Amino acid sequence: MNSIQMTPAEQRSAGVGEIPAVLLPTLGERYRQRATRLRQLAEGHPMADYLQFVAQVADAQQQLLERLPLPATLVSSLAGRVAAGKAPLAWASLPRDAYWQQLLRGLGEHIEHATLQGLCAQGEAALDVAADALLAGRFSEIDSGQALFLWAALSLYFTQLAAHLPAIGNAGVGEQRQHCPVCTGAPVASVIMTGAQAGLRYLHCGLCESRWHMVRLKCSNCEETGSLDYWSLDTHETAIKAESCDDCHSYLKVFYPEHERDLELVADDLASIALDAEVERQGFDRSGVNPFLFPG
Repeated sequence: MNSIQMTPAEQRSAGVGEIPAVLLPTLGERYRQRATRLRQLAEGHPMADYLQFVAQVADAQQQLLERLPLPATLVSSLAGRVAAGKAPLAWASLPRDAYWQQLLRGLGEHIEHATLQGLCAQGEAALDVAADALLAGRFSEIDSGQALFLWAALSLYFTQLAAHLPAIGNAGVGEQRQHCPVCTGAPVASVIMTGAQAGLRYLHCGLCESRWHMVRLKCSNCEETGSLDYWSLDTHETAIKAESCDDCHSYLKVFYPEHERDLELVADDLASIALDAEVERQGFDRSGVNPFLFPG
């Protein structure tokens, strides 16, 4: 069981200087900022066309966030999801509202793409089957092109749920922090924070975009500490490294915003795929998945 538990917000017990166990996502300009960063990274990049395309998807997510926000009925139902010992938005047990499919079809109104139009033409049952497979990590069952659009809608759905969740995270004794305590999703990467949480490491969920605390110098997958190495494509101080573990043969990137103020975790993770390729050549498997780079 995850040692971080979500409890009702009114039960807040954090003392002065206590490390926040969970940072729930904020909405605002999230997707617009991501689109801006993607276009910045696309300049002169070998994957420029794809980064520009993903920026269009992020633009569409922002427009849907503003035009078709989470219904009030779903917001009001969230308090009942917060119970001791359970991730409130655990994807495997959360009754998925049809609103997520409205978001998918909304993407189809903003983006002209044959794969997306084909998805939008499918029935509700077929889309839910595809969503189940994707959320469960059965990527071989889903075309990677379809996965991108499905995840863009699902993530917009879960991120809004998480942003409105009337809960806080409380850190208990123990480990088991590999997965998000809010939705049980896998992390995209980890980030060494600046500002109020300067120097602390948080894992960033690829589904609901919550962040949760994990101490540094510990594998984010198996939580062992003795066999970690850090890889970079730059011999100087860098904002992106890959943390690999010889115990479980996995890796996950670590981002350092103090070295790159414009860094946007999902965008920069996608644009640094060359680092993934190099670490995988060394025999390590990635323990997380970027929302815009599914296997297949």
